[in-house]
Amino acid sequence: MRSYLKDAGCGITLKKFYVKRNLFDYITLTLKGMGMGAADVVPGVSGGTIAFITEIYEELINSIKSINLHSVRMLFSGKLVAFWTAINGNFLASVFLGILISVFSLARLLEYLIHNHPVLVWSFFFGLIIASAIYIASKIRRWTAKKILALIVGTAVAYAITMLTPAQTPQAWWFIFLSGALAICAMILPGISGAFILLLLGKYAFVIEAVGNLDVAVLGILAVGALVGIISFSNLLSWLLRNFHDLTIAVLSGFMIGSLNKVWPWKLTTQTYVDSHGEVQPLVQNNVLPPDFAAHTGQDSFFLEAILLAVIGFALIFIIEGLTRSKRTA
Repeated sequence: MRSYLKDAGCGITLKKFYVKRNLFDYITLTLKGMGMGAADVVPGVSGGTIAFITEIYEELINSIKSINLHSVRMLFSGKLVAFWTAINGNFLASVFLGILISVFSLARLLEYLIHNHPVLVWSFFFGLIIASAIYIASKIRRWTAKKILALIVGTAVAYAITMLTPAQTPQAWWFIFLSGALAICAMILPGISGAFILLLLGKYAFVIEAVGNLDVAVLGILAVGALVGIISFSNLLSWLLRNFHDLTIAVLSGFMIGSLNKVWPWKLTTQTYVDSHGEVQPLVQNNVLPPDFAAHTGQDSFFLEAILLAVIGFALIFIIEGLTRSKRTA
C-alpha cells in the first residue's frame, strides 16, 4: 500500500511504501535479509538477486533513498518517530538485521565450502542465477528492440567485469572506505556481486578475515563507506526504476546472465598470487568442461552431483516465488 507523508518542518512530501505488517511479516523480512546476506558473501552471487525474487527490491531501494538531508534533519531536530516513519525504519531494520546475521554467522562456513567443495557450491548458484534471470526478465510484459538491446548491454557489461583480473591493492583506510562504497553498490544490483567487487579490488579475503576476527576498526571504515555508497547509489536506482522501469529491469536481467561466467563450476587456475598471509590464492581462472577439469586436475568432476544441485538451485527460485505469490494473494 502506498501513501504519502507530509512533514511540516521540512515542507516536503515523501513518497513511500507503507505496508501494515505484523510480527510474522517482520520475521519473514529478516529471513529474506538473511538470504541476501548469505548471497552477498559469495563472489559472483548478489544479495540484490535475492531481494528481487523475494519481492522487496523496489521497497528496499526506495527506503534507503529516503535517508537524505530532509529525513536526517528530522532526526537531529528530535522528531524520532517522524524520521523512523520517513525511512521505513521497521522494514530496513528487519532486512539489515537478517543481512548482518548471515554475514557474521555464514562467512566462515561459505568460505570453507567454496575452498573445499567449489564445484558443488558453484553448481547450486549457477542454477539459482539462471532461474533468477528468467524470473526477473518475466517482469517485462512486452519486449521491444530497445529492451532487448538493454539486456544485451547488461550481459556484456557483467561478462566484461567477470573477466577482470583481481588486483593487489593497499590496506590504507581510504581504500577500505572506497571498497565498502563500491561493494555495497554492487550488492544491491542483481547479478553483480559485492563480494566479487571486493575480490577484484583485492580485499575479499581481507574483509572476510576482518569479519571473522571482529576487527572493529576495519569493519567501521568499511561500514561508513558502504553507508555513503548505498545512499548515493539508491537514489540513482530509484530514479531509473521510476522513469525507465522496463529498460532498467532488462539491464539487471543482463547483469545476471553475464555473471554466469563467474559462477561456472569447473575452472582451472592458470595464475596465482601470494596474499599478505603467505597463502597461495587463485588470480586467473579459466572455465572448462567437466572432462577437461577431471583430466587436468585429476579430481572428480562431480558431474551428476553438480547437475542435481543446479536443478535444486533453479527450482528453489520458483518455489520461493510461488510461496511469495501465495502469501500476497491470500
